[in-house]
Amino acid sequence: MDRFEWGNGSMLQGETQVKQQHGVRLHDGTNKTAFDRGILTLTTHRVIWTDSIQQTTLINLSLALVVYIEEVPDGKGKSPRIAIHLHPSPSNKPPGPVMMSGHSFIQLTFKESGETEFFRCLTEELSKRRWEYMTPAPRPGGKHHQPKAIHAGIVGIERNLEKKWKDTDQTISKAFEDLNKLMEKAKEMVDLSRTIANKIKDKQGSITEDETVQFKSYLLSLGIANPVTRETHGSGTKYHEELAKQLADVLTTQIEESGGMMSLSDVYCRINRARGMELLSPDDLVDACRQFERLRLPLRLREFSSGVMVIELVSKGEEAVIRQTAELMTQKGSLTPDELSQSAGVSILLAKGRLLAAEEAGQACRDESVEGIRFFPNLFLNPPAR
Repeated sequence: MDRFEWGNGSMLQGETQVKQQHGVRLHDGTNKTAFDRGILTLTTHRVIWTDSIQQTTLINLSLALVVYIEEVPDGKGKSPRIAIHLHPSPSNKPPGPVMMSGHSFIQLTFKESGETEFFRCLTEELSKRRWEYMTPAPRPGGKHHQPKAIHAGIVGIERNLEKKWKDTDQTISKAFEDLNKLMEKAKEMVDLSRTIANKIKDKQGSITEDETVQFKSYLLSLGIANPVTRETHGSGTKYHEELAKQLADVLTTQIEESGGMMSLSDVYCRINRARGMELLSPDDLVDACRQFERLRLPLRLREFSSGVMVIELVSKGEEAVIRQTAELMTQKGSLTPDELSQSAGVSILLAKGRLLAAEEAGQACRDESVEGIRFFPNLFLNPPAR
């Protein structure tokens, strides 16, 4: 309550009335006060409470002091309330009904309802902050001070927005300068790794076997030392052929460790992480993978009936993957995509594709229920031994 100040009933310059409600009581925090059943007026700048009987007592609260507002849940037998949380009382505040308060909020109790509409109007005024654009009144003595441009109505708002845009443009420009420097440094790192790779390959200088192994481990952590790009290999089929060869060199070992199959999305993430700044587009990746079989590389692109695309080893083959899935299904008795994902160490999407492939080959039967989809061994083709 120490944020309130005495008023005289007159409006400020540029201030207009928004909402008025009768039967409102003021609380200092949760404590009752003598300001009971008055008229509460909301303006564009203040909340004003007036004694409804004598109308001589008038106090007001500046909306600039409001931090936030909230509706207080109705208690049993209690009238609805609105809590207004406030900033600390300024040192130069004019006198008011309370000199000092131990609470940082007040409550408005609505004895004659109307709290919902008042809360809505108060929320709108707090968001509009129209009190910030009030033109100050002329000072005594006839000296008129020009208002600051930043607060001078619509023109001030436009100038303020223009200033913010300029500041944002400067910040973005500076950020892109830093990014360009980072890209230049990344290209230097790639050139350095390429030089080291060539020295290791030719065994030039006094590089020992232990140092060679160590340098190779560093290069592997850096990723692909010399990624295939359109700048080095042109565009079209030639580019995709060279890219396919590099993909086969990088992915063969990783796919072997993943059970002979890897989803195309996982391949995309791994390759781009290894290529560093020379990122690969999804279309170029797919076009390069389609060159595997034509170039007789150890990998091939395959698409399941569900639409999932994977890269698999030619040596494993579809039959081997189906057989492996069927054997694991027989051991477990039944499998869900989630269970196969955990057992085989693959993604759930890829696990579901493998189970559907086994179903198409006649090695599995599905059961769909509220618990999901589960696959069982096909006992019609492979009856259990008696």
